[in-house]
Amino acid sequence: MIAQILVALVTGYLLGNLNGAVSISSQLEHKDVREAGSGNAGLTNFLRNYGSRNAVLVVLIDLVKTVAACLVGGMLLKPFGYGMEGVMLGGVAVSLGHDFPATLGFRGGKGILCGAGIALVADWRICILILVVFGLFVLTTRYVSLGSIMACLAFGIGFTALHLDQPLTVAAAWLIALLAIFMHRENIRRLLQGNERKIGGKHT
Repeated sequence: MIAQILVALVTGYLLGNLNGAVSISSQLEHKDVREAGSGNAGLTNFLRNYGSRNAVLVVLIDLVKTVAACLVGGMLLKPFGYGMEGVMLGGVAVSLGHDFPATLGFRGGKGILCGAGIALVADWRICILILVVFGLFVLTTRYVSLGSIMACLAFGIGFTALHLDQPLTVAAAWLIALLAIFMHRENIRRLLQGNERKIGGKHT
């Protein structure tokens, strides 16, 4: 099983290196999204700098790569009785590849779309939960970052509540959630200081 675990990790990490925002900004906008706005290789920065015209392609790339990584992990470990754990292993690997892509100088995104893709494969109920939480916080506060952070917490709590009998799955879920929250550390600092940018706002 060690070989299968290694294959799942390597496959997931390499898939994570395929960054939707960087790929689309480079190929269709002829610019690197990381050189604009916040410098982050994520959907929010892409939208703020290039609009919604090609944003659906960014979403598709990041979701498809995540789903693929999770399915590969689940397929490899399912024969050993660890199908769900394999899905989450693929999720951890693709999140690391997305956040710290070796092929992009380790400058990646924050993993929110990855989290949605992982939940979609692992448990659709948790996917709905995090989307609802994200939407509610963004609509009520107009902070995308706060919605993302709260969705991360909902991700971990959802897996804890629904898969408590699978400690490895729960541990992986919290690793993914805490990694995404860590990637929002600058946003957290700005939120605490009161100068985080809102949707439609002028703060940076």
